[in-house]
Amino acid sequence: MSKFTLWFILPALLLFPIIAFIAYALLFSPLTPENLVQLRIQPGTGLNKIALDLEEIGVIRSALAVKLLARWNHQSDQIQAGNYQFSDPATPGKILTRLVKGDVENVSLTIPEGFTLQQIIARIAEKGFGQKEKLSALAYNIDYIHSLKINADSLEGYLFPETYLFAPGIDEKSLLKMMVTQFQNHVSIELKQAFKKQGLNLHQWVTLASIIEKETGQVEEMPLIASVFYNRLKRKIPLQTDPTVIYGIKDFDGNITRKHLLTPTPYNTYLIRGLPPGPIASPGLAALKAAAHPAETKFLYFVARGNGEHQFSKTLKEHNAAVQKYQLRRR
Repeated sequence: MSKFTLWFILPALLLFPIIAFIAYALLFSPLTPENLVQLRIQPGTGLNKIALDLEEIGVIRSALAVKLLARWNHQSDQIQAGNYQFSDPATPGKILTRLVKGDVENVSLTIPEGFTLQQIIARIAEKGFGQKEKLSALAYNIDYIHSLKINADSLEGYLFPETYLFAPGIDEKSLLKMMVTQFQNHVSIELKQAFKKQGLNLHQWVTLASIIEKETGQVEEMPLIASVFYNRLKRKIPLQTDPTVIYGIKDFDGNITRKHLLTPTPYNTYLIRGLPPGPIASPGLAALKAAAHPAETKFLYFVARGNGEHQFSKTLKEHNAAVQKYQLRRR
């Protein structure tokens, strides 16, 4: 062996353990952050910045490790935006896997049954998940609404009420689409067949369900409420339901009056026959089911008892007696 070869091999042999140790430390040795740390990755952020940010907050020892792994695995453009939390020991490979999977910190948004479109928009904005102006513009944008396969002039009634979990930073379009998709996921083939059997199209069904939702919070009463409305529709009797009247009043102050009942609006079901032009709130699944499967009754009237329940009547005479008992005397 020549002296030249020997001088070449010996340093390499000496350096190999050092290089292997450094490579192991960078690529395979887990690092534990000193404290719980967070990193928000904005959409479109490049790999270099993400890697440098991870190094800066103490999640990895070197940005180079993540960059090398991402490029080796062809994942440089697969990192998901969102809020990430780091607290447990993790190797750069494990960190990269989380970033590619989008293992982000989720936030929650609860939309109660019976919320109107404006109430939903206000809640989203209040929680900081969207701008009120953008949400309102989208909710009444016909092209956007039709792109979601909704045949209506607003998203009223089509934003399904429930608790949503999602990554921070979601835009207004995606958030509203998620809520509409959740509504569509609950419209089963069986429900479609049921409301069509009742002679309603989807928009009419959601409209009726929204009225039922606003009339009672008692799930067991919903099919009875639905039966009253169906019986009235069949006899061409006005629905005469206060929630629709209230919906049609601009800046309603919380006190419905006789003047309101006599004010013509498309939603005044004391003055018009049939259903109003659209939903008045977002109905929950129970109300949607009730609107598709009404109870079989001869009831034409109901009045609140004052305890959250209603008294149902077949005739006007029975109804007047119930009003006298549960409303007038109580006042």
